[in-house]
Amino acid sequence: MKVPTKVRYGLRAMIDLAQHYGTGPVLAQSISERQDISKKYLESLLAGLKAAGLVNSVRGSRGGYVLAKTPAKINACEIFESLDGPLEIVNCAEHMRSCRNAKNCVATELWETLTMQMRNVLTSTTLESLAKRAIEKNEKNSFMFYI
Repeated sequence: MKVPTKVRYGLRAMIDLAQHYGTGPVLAQSISERQDISKKYLESLLAGLKAAGLVNSVRGSRGGYVLAKTPAKINACEIFESLDGPLEIVNCAEHMRSCRNAKNCVATELWETLTMQMRNVLTSTTLESLAKRAIEKNEKNSFMFYI
């Protein structure tokens, strides 16, 4: 399974907003440049995140985007599902009634377990923890010397 591009880019944008949390609205153009995401695509992602109640937009000359909640109260699963819909590995794991083989299928148990484990990891990973790790990684890399 591959994580969709919209989720990967949306998560990067949210981490960027978390790194700037409390400093006021952040321009989409600034996020676009820092994260190497086209502005048009980024704005479509931000619209989805706004519809999900994860970001707010601020109009005006000092406008931009801000997180709707503190980074500690937003988890990776919320971001994933706001951009790509419910987290499910296969349709039959979530909708067993629609599968003719559900009663006898042991693979369904595997898919349910995998989905549950992924949900647990994503739910327990806060935007705050990701932003802190991004800052630490950036600081570590800025002190590297090349010979």
